[in-house]
Amino acid sequence: MQDLAPAAPTRPAAGPGHRPARWVRTRLRAAPWGTLLNAVLVFTVVLLCTGLPRGVDRGEDAALRDFLRGRGVGATSLVTNADLRPDDDAATLDAVAETLVARAGGEFRISASGPVHGVRTKQPRALTDPQLSRPDGPDPKLELRHLAGLSGHADLTGGRWPAAAPADRPLQIVVSQATAERLNIRIGDVLHPEPHLRAAAPEPGTEVVGTFRVRDEADPYWTDVHCLARPCLRIPDTFEWKRWWEATGLTGGDDLPRLRSWAEGGQLYWRLPVDTDALRADRLPLAGRDLASYLTGPTAARLAAETGRADLRSFSALPDLFALATARRDAAAPPAAIGPAGLAGVVVVVLCLSAALAADRRGPELLLLQARGGSRRGVLRRLLGEGAATVLPGAALGLLLALLLLPTPRWGAALLAGATAGGFALLAFPARALLLLGPRADGRARPRRGGARRVAGELALLALTAAAVAEVRRRGAAPPGAGIDPLLVAAPLLIALVTGLLLARLQPPLIGALARTVGRRRGAVGFLGLARAARGSAGHPRPSVLPMLALLLAVTTAGFGADVLGAVDSGRTREARHATGGDVMVAAPTAAALAPSFAAAAGRLPGVRAATAVTVQTDAAVLRPGQRHLTVSLVVVDPPAYAEIARTVGRGAFDPALLAAPDGPAWPDGREVPVPALYSRGLVEQLGGRAGAERIYLSSNNELRAQYAGTVDSTPALRDSTHPFVVLPAGPATTRLPELGQHGHWFAVGDIDESAVRRLIHELPVHPLLADTARLTGVPAVGPEPESVPDGYLVRTAAAFTAGLAHDPLQAAATRVFWTTTAAAGGFALLAALLTLLRAAPDRAAALARLRTMGMRPQQGLALILAETLPQTVLAAAGGVLAAAAAVLLLGPALDLSALLGTPVPPGLPLDAAAVLPPALALTGLVAAGVLAEALLTGRRQIATDLWVGDAP
Repeated sequence: MQDLAPAAPTRPAAGPGHRPARWVRTRLRAAPWGTLLNAVLVFTVVLLCTGLPRGVDRGEDAALRDFLRGRGVGATSLVTNADLRPDDDAATLDAVAETLVARAGGEFRISASGPVHGVRTKQPRALTDPQLSRPDGPDPKLELRHLAGLSGHADLTGGRWPAAAPADRPLQIVVSQATAERLNIRIGDVLHPEPHLRAAAPEPGTEVVGTFRVRDEADPYWTDVHCLARPCLRIPDTFEWKRWWEATGLTGGDDLPRLRSWAEGGQLYWRLPVDTDALRADRLPLAGRDLASYLTGPTAARLAAETGRADLRSFSALPDLFALATARRDAAAPPAAIGPAGLAGVVVVVLCLSAALAADRRGPELLLLQARGGSRRGVLRRLLGEGAATVLPGAALGLLLALLLLPTPRWGAALLAGATAGGFALLAFPARALLLLGPRADGRARPRRGGARRVAGELALLALTAAAVAEVRRRGAAPPGAGIDPLLVAAPLLIALVTGLLLARLQPPLIGALARTVGRRRGAVGFLGLARAARGSAGHPRPSVLPMLALLLAVTTAGFGADVLGAVDSGRTREARHATGGDVMVAAPTAAALAPSFAAAAGRLPGVRAATAVTVQTDAAVLRPGQRHLTVSLVVVDPPAYAEIARTVGRGAFDPALLAAPDGPAWPDGREVPVPALYSRGLVEQLGGRAGAERIYLSSNNELRAQYAGTVDSTPALRDSTHPFVVLPAGPATTRLPELGQHGHWFAVGDIDESAVRRLIHELPVHPLLADTARLTGVPAVGPEPESVPDGYLVRTAAAFTAGLAHDPLQAAATRVFWTTTAAAGGFALLAALLTLLRAAPDRAAALARLRTMGMRPQQGLALILAETLPQTVLAAAGGVLAAAAAVLLLGPALDLSALLGTPVPPGLPLDAAAVLPPALALTGLVAAGVLAEALLTGRRQIATDLWVGDAP
C-alpha cells in the first residue's frame, strides 16, 4: 500500500499561513460538470414532486367550483323561511337578514352579491277584470311578491314605485312593462282577484301604480322569481286544455300585512348565496359540518332564538351537492394517482442509478480513504456535506419555483413530496457508499450471500403483489369518502416490479440464445454485442436491472393510464349513443308528427348510414282475458334500418327478418294476421314466460294483434328500457292502424352534420298552437338563423352529448396529470438508459480499443454499441406492455370510471390494445432514439480516444 501513498517530502509543511483545502470545495471543483448536472437533476425531480400535488389540488378546486356553478345560484344558496306575521315589515326582513349573514362563516362564506330577501305568496290568484287578455278563455293569474332592494335591479318605465296605501284603498303594486302590454294592463288599473271561498266581504283589489323593466335578467337577484320580466303563457302538455296568462307583481315593504290578507298568508324568505370560489375540495367535509350546523344544528337553534322566530327553517341543496362532489373526487382519484405513482417509481430508479454511477467512479477513492484510517462515519459525514452543497440549492430552487408557479392554499402534501424527493437525492449516494465501505470478512471479499437474499426478496415481492391483486379483486375499489385506495394505486406498480424482476432473470438466457443464433451467421459484431448484453460489464456479473425497471415502470403506467383514458373516451361515445338513441335524434312537438318529406330528405343527407322514422306511444296496454292489463310502450320502426341502428348503438340488436310481415293483412278464412313483434324481456316475464299472440289496445281505443317473434333487452328509441315495450314493423302496423304512421321521432347513425339536420327542421311548419303562442308572447317560434329549430322540436346528437360529458375540469385535470407524468416518466427512463451507458462507458471503451487493434472499423463499433444496448430496451418495452395488459385484466373489474365519464356506468375496465400500444411504442422509440444519439455522438470519440491510448505502446 506504500506505492499508493504520496511521498512525505512532497507534502507542504504546515505553517502559520497555511490552511488545508476544504473537502467540499475541492471535490466540487474537481468535477464541476458532474456537480452541475447533479444539481439540475435534483432541481427537476423536486420541481416535479412539489408541483404535481399542487397541480392536482388546483384541478380539484377548479372542478369543484365548476361543478357547483353549473348547478346555478338557487342550488348553491341557503334559503331560510318563516311565516309572515301581521306585524312584519321591511325592517323585520332586514334585521333577520343581518343576523343570518352574521352567523354564516367558518368554511363557507356568503357571496359578495349579498342576500336576497322578501315575501312570497303561496299561490297565484285568478283575475276577473274583463279587459285583461284571455287567449283561450281562462282568467289570467297573478302572484304577488315583495323583493327588498327592487329599485337597485330594475328601472321604472312609467308611474312610481308602490308605497303604503290607506286602508280603504287598493294594495299598490308594480308589474313589468311586458306584462302590462301582454295582459292589457294600464297604470291606474285596479285588478280584482277571484274571491276566496271563505271571504265574508268583497276584497279590495290591487292598483297598478307603475311599470318597470329588469336591468339584467341573468342577475342572481331574480333567481326563483318566475313570470316577472314577462308573463308566462301556460300551455298544458296534452295540447288539449286552454291556455292562460300567468304573471307576477311586486308590492312595497310597508304593506306586508295587506299582502298577507290578499294571499291568505305568505312566507318570508331569505336567500343567502354561498361563495363557491371560496370552497376548497380538501376542506369540503368541514364545510359540510358547518353547513349542517347552520341548517339543522346548534347554529340553527341560536338563529331561531336570536330572531324570536321558532318557525325559522333553513334549507339548501348544498349538502347533497357536497356529497356528490366528494364521491366524484374520490372515484376519480385512484386512476389519476397511478401516473404520479409510476413517475415516482421511475424517479427513484434514476436517483439510484445516479448514485451507483457515482459509486463506481469514486469507489477506489473512498476505499483508499478507508484504508488510510478514515472511519465510515467520517467519510459519510464528508459525503453528506458534499451532497448538501449540491442537492440543497437545487432542491430549494425547485421547491420555491413550484410554489410560485402553482399557487394554492394547500402546502402540506407539496412540501412533504418535495422534501422527500430532496432527502432521497441527498442520501442515495451516501447510502450506496455505506454498502461499499461495509465490513469485510477476513479483510478480503465479503462472503457471497447475495443470491439467497435476492431470491427471498423476489419471492416476498411476488407474494405481496399476489395478495394486493387478490384483495383488490375481492373487495373492489375503496368506498366513497375513504380517499385514494393505496392498494389500487400500488398494484400496477407491483405488477411492473414483478415483471421487471422476471425479465432480469430471463434476459441473460434469452439474449444469450439470440447471440448464439446470430453467431452462426457471418460477422462477429452482432454476436459480440449480444454476448456483452447477456453477461454485463466488467465488475457487474449480470446486467443491471435498474435501467430496465425504469423503462418498464414508465411503459406499464403509460399503458395502463392510456387504457383508462381510452375506455373513458369510448364509454362517453357509448353512453352518448345510448342517451340519444343513435348519432342523431329528432323529436316533434307533443301530439304532432314529423312531415314525411323531412324523413326522406334527412335520410339522403351525407354521412347517413341508417335512418328511420319512429312512432313511440307510451300509453298502450296488453290485455288478456281474466287478467289485469299491462301498460306497454309501442315502438313502430322500419326493421332493416332500425336493426342497423340498434347494432351500432349496442342496445337491443335483432335480426330484421324476425319482423318480416306475412302476405296480406288476413288469412284466407278472414281472420286477421297478427303483426310480428319483438317483446321486451320484462314484458315476457310479466306474461309468465308464455308470450304469443297478444291484443294491444291504444289510447284511441283501437286494437292491434301482435305475434311474439323474439325478445330484446332494450331498444334505442327508449332511454329507460326497464318499462315493458313492444317493437312493431312500420309496414303491417300502419296498414292495420294508420295512426301508427304518425311518426314523432327520427333516428339515424353515421357521420352526420348536425347543422344540416337543423336546416331541414328550420323549414318544417310550426305547430299551430305554438305559432299562436309565439304571436301572443311576441317571441318568434323560430329564429331567423337557418339552423334555428322551431319551438317544440328537439334535436339531439351524440357528438354534442359527448362534448358535454367531456367538458368537466375534473376529467381535464386527471388527463393533464396523466400526460404530464407520462412525459416526465419517459424523460427519466431515457435518462436512466443514458446513465447506464455512461456507467458502462469505461469497460466498453477498453473493449472497443482492443477490437480496434484487431481491425474493427468505426461503423462496426457503433453497431456493436447498439447491439449491446438496444435488446434490453426492446425487452423492457415488451415487458411493460405485458405488465400493462396484466394490470388491466387483473385490476380492471375494480375500477369505476363513472366520475371520469361524467355519467353512471357499471364498474370495469376493458383491455384495448389500440390504447395501450401507442404510448408504449412512443416511450420505447424515445429511449431507443436517445441510445442511438448517444452512440453516434460519443461512440466515435470513445473509439478514437482509446485507439490512441492503445496504440501508444
